[in-house]
Amino acid sequence: MDVVLDLLFTSSIGLLSLFTILFLIGMGFLMTFWVKRKMNDPRE
Repeated sequence: MDVVLDLLFTSSIGLLSLFTILFLIGMGFLMTFWVKRKMNDPRE
């Protein structure tokens, strides 16, 4: 497990994949809040 975390935080492809995963999670939250807001007030 320590080797995996070391590769994830030190190699360039590990950092790229980490940022990609965080970006996708963030976009999922933003889209969820946006859709909920549109469903509550469709005239917006």
